[in-house]
Amino acid sequence: MASTEESETGDAAPERTPGDLQSFAVELRRTNGEINRLVHGFALAQGLHPTDVQALSVVLDSPEPLTPGRLREHLGLTSGAVTACLDRLERAGHIRRSRESADRRIVHVHYVEGARATARNYFMPLAQAAERALLRFDDEELDVALRFLSALNEELGELRVPRR
Repeated sequence: MASTEESETGDAAPERTPGDLQSFAVELRRTNGEINRLVHGFALAQGLHPTDVQALSVVLDSPEPLTPGRLREHLGLTSGAVTACLDRLERAGHIRRSRESADRRIVHVHYVEGARATARNYFMPLAQAAERALLRFDDEELDVALRFLSALNEELGELRVPRR
């Protein structure tokens, strides 16, 4: 993959300007690649599949109790694949499933507190790198960056992927 300094043809990249979609795309791909590299390392260290770690992040970030069906929709997996993923995560001690509602058919997925500590410890260098990057910007700049990321995530959340 080409760096930000060179285009795909090896030529010097044009100067970045605000709103330049290509510059944003390159930096977002780089960010995604770096985070994926860390996620794959965590998955390997925990004996998990990278999709399992992706599922963990959905469980962690869910504002309400998560069901396997909602996890399936979010990840774009089959119900069987989600069940296998949750089985691996439960065996590894990362999640627990419970039936907490009056309707016993509804299963909620919860992140196990001890597993959160394991993930926090592993991803601490990521948090520290993000903190160092944050220190390079003032509050107004960070507000704009956060608004952009929120808007982008909102737009991406509306995109539908083919079901498996």
